[in-house]
Amino acid sequence: MTNATPDFEEMTRAELVELRGKIDRAIAAAGERDRQRALKAAEDLAREHGFSLAELVGSGTAKGRSAGTKRGPRADATSSAPSNAKYRNPDNADQTWSGRGRRPAWFNEALAQGRSAEELRAG
Repeated sequence: MTNATPDFEEMTRAELVELRGKIDRAIAAAGERDRQRALKAAEDLAREHGFSLAELVGSGTAKGRSAGTKRGPRADATSSAPSNAKYRNPDNADQTWSGRGRRPAWFNEALAQGRSAEELRAG
């Protein structure tokens, strides 16, 4: 890496635009290298625990995405209908859980108090 700072005041507009293009490409390349390193580290850590990264985060997020693919909401996330409540908090009927995803605190607390999951089933 060179420590010489170019004299921007002496550069033409065309030279500055060209320099900006080079810098933008260098930043994008560095970002992709960082993303690849982070992905490899996450895959290695998952493997240490006996999983693949896809098993932990779902398919399509780790592998199978090309380097140029934009990140964003999953295509199927908006197309699926909301899940029906499978469990209901007996202390607050407004709190429900579909049984998918992370367990809500009220569900874990009820289990810790000795209730069974069957007791928490919604009608």
